[in-house]
Amino acid sequence: MGNRGMEDLIPLINKLQDAFSSIGQSCNLDLPQIAVVGGQSAGKSSVLENFVGRDFLPRGSGIVTRRPLILQLCFNKAEYAEFLHCKGRKFVDFEEVRAEIEAETDRITGSNKGISAIPINLRVYSPNVLNLTLIDLPGMTKVAVGDQPLDIEHQIRDMLLQFITKESCLILAVTPANQDLANSDALKIAKEVDPQGLRTIGVITKLDLMDEGTDAKDILENKLLPLRRGYIGVVNRSQKDIDGRKDIRAALAAERKFFLSHPGYRHMAERMGTPHLQKQLNQQLTNHIRDTLPGLRSKLQSQVLSLEKEVEEYKNFRPDDPTRKTKALLQMVQQFGVDFEKRIEGSGDQVDTAELSGGAKINRIFHERFPFELVKIVFDEKELRREISHAIKNVHGVRTGLFTPDLAFEAIVKKQIIKLKEPCIKCIDLVIQELINTVRQCTNKVTKSSLLGSYPRLREETERIVTTYVREREGKTKDQVMLLIDIELSYINTNHEDFIGFAKFVLFVIRKGWLTINISIMKGGSKEYWFILTAESLSWYKDEEEKEKKYMLPLDNLKLRDVEKGFMSTKHVFGVFNTESSRNVYKDLRQIELACDTQEDVDSWKASFLRAGVYPEKDQDMLNRLKDIERSRTPLFLCSPWSSSPPQAKDFIHSELLAYLYSSGDQNSLMEESADQAQRRDEMLRMYHALKEALHIIGDITTTTVTVPVPPPVNDSWMQEARCVCVRPPAVSGPRPGPPLNPSPAFGGPPIPSRPGPPPSNAFGSNNHQDPFSAPPLIPSRPARIPPGVPSRRPPGAPHRPTIIRPAEPSLLD
Repeated sequence: MGNRGMEDLIPLINKLQDAFSSIGQSCNLDLPQIAVVGGQSAGKSSVLENFVGRDFLPRGSGIVTRRPLILQLCFNKAEYAEFLHCKGRKFVDFEEVRAEIEAETDRITGSNKGISAIPINLRVYSPNVLNLTLIDLPGMTKVAVGDQPLDIEHQIRDMLLQFITKESCLILAVTPANQDLANSDALKIAKEVDPQGLRTIGVITKLDLMDEGTDAKDILENKLLPLRRGYIGVVNRSQKDIDGRKDIRAALAAERKFFLSHPGYRHMAERMGTPHLQKQLNQQLTNHIRDTLPGLRSKLQSQVLSLEKEVEEYKNFRPDDPTRKTKALLQMVQQFGVDFEKRIEGSGDQVDTAELSGGAKINRIFHERFPFELVKIVFDEKELRREISHAIKNVHGVRTGLFTPDLAFEAIVKKQIIKLKEPCIKCIDLVIQELINTVRQCTNKVTKSSLLGSYPRLREETERIVTTYVREREGKTKDQVMLLIDIELSYINTNHEDFIGFAKFVLFVIRKGWLTINISIMKGGSKEYWFILTAESLSWYKDEEEKEKKYMLPLDNLKLRDVEKGFMSTKHVFGVFNTESSRNVYKDLRQIELACDTQEDVDSWKASFLRAGVYPEKDQDMLNRLKDIERSRTPLFLCSPWSSSPPQAKDFIHSELLAYLYSSGDQNSLMEESADQAQRRDEMLRMYHALKEALHIIGDITTTTVTVPVPPPVNDSWMQEARCVCVRPPAVSGPRPGPPLNPSPAFGGPPIPSRPGPPPSNAFGSNNHQDPFSAPPLIPSRPARIPPGVPSRRPPGAPHRPTIIRPAEPSLLD
């Protein structure tokens, strides 16, 4: 085959498969392998048993192979088997191997004929095998039986595609000869994933079961549905032979006898049979591994580089080192404090673009959510008027007062201020919840990003301490907010600039000011008037003296509407209209447009209309606009307790968290490493060393070894030319060649050495015409045979001539 390095390729892949299977992952490496596909009862199991020379695979009706079996054949003087899930145990009795496969299959899939994609790794050491790795997959089926799910066909198909779709996987498509090749399930699914036939090797089984007078010569000569790698025929034991426990050595001898004696196959007998198939698969897999080595080496190197940083931390790692534990504790607290500060202050190196969190969300609660909660408690002006009237009358009692009593005013105002408590408490809850979420996010980040995540108790204790502190501050914050509201209730500052005077409020005057009414020129044009807005009506006068009233508009059923300003206009406009379509607002106008010099004046007038119970046309517009208005009017004392919570939590983490951790209990138990982390560390180290060893072995392999390359694409144009040659008369005159020698009495065919044609070559020779994986031999170009009735010019063979049959070989590979 070449140098020793090339012979080690398949064992190397076996080691990588074992290493990755033992740690439950493949490191995203598509290792070169051969997957065996075919329908149920196609003979896949018999082919594999012939390779090994032992009966070791489960037998029965229906689906027998229900989990992928990674079969690794290793040439060795001693004969035994090992399972990856039974490390250290050697199976010398292959009946026990079969029982273990069945037990391991049932352990995952149960006994109801279900399937699973979790593979079973079996390695067989024997002097009768070549280094070879194959994956035996469940046979394709059409109908569910027993307790199988109804979609069993699709489940098996999906499992097969998981393996054969990968470009690194060669496909061994097994098809029985007594089935029409065009209906082969194996070739059909192979064609889907390998349309060019670059990775498919055809195997034809049950050649001995074909109807009398038929053969599969055209298939094996690659004339019918040609494959680039060709077909190899095998003859397996029959069910009677299996039940009678016929020896596989005898079966292989009978297989060879069959090909040598069959008139349709004897000219290709050296290229048929199980031993030849095993040699060719060994060579093809070795060549395939050699071709994929550059890409495999690149992937191995990238995986090693990705693991270098974490493995460097694990080197010289001692879980019980107190110095390391102290250092890890300090690093964890420091990293946690930095992450918390970044999330609150907004100086993180990784910006979340999906949603608001941390300080940004708290800021939104302050400036958007709280004003929104205030908007939802906007009082009903008409109800307030009734409450004021009742309060005044109740204070006066049986008397009729001339002045508004202070007690009535205080009762009404205090009732409105008390409504602030609910939105304040609600927003405090939102801030506290966001702080707790931030703490949890920081601890999770520490867990995933470094070795500090290997201490689950430390993470849990840190989260508990900080969360407890935040909850304590929650109670104090709520007490402080309630205290501030009570302070506001205890004294009302009537000198405040926003205080309009109760006397005016009793008259329900909400706002006065100049506004322009936009009217078309045909109706008098736009004019400026002095407007007075009360809780009952909107009136406008000629001037500020309020002597000449132009109009009074009741507020009932009025709404506000946004109006775009004109092209030449510099003023900002809003509209007032009546929701009752049958009523005009002013004269014959359904809507009047009021204009201000600035947008700020428009917003201010809209806010005044809101206090009078006149809302915008759309409630959402009202809420959005009112949020902007109320934001500037939010009392500063309400924000103070909230805004102090995040800085206090940050100071606590930096200054007191470490002390709380030291005083929380036993440091050894606090810094105890988790079992999952210890397992992860061991698996990572094993993976790292396996990758390094693989790189070392690959580096020593000479990839320039001369091997048989993959044949070129099949060209079937020669078939048409050959047909023409067959019907053309000989170009040179002379005696016609005689018929073949008399067939041997024992086999019904002439001995192989007496046949004309090029000498056969071995499996690893350079004669591509004799290699089943090269272009098909030009069979039609031979001289045409003469019918048996024509007398022969050559004497017949001696009757006592012995038949050329090789005796029983000492090895299965000869």
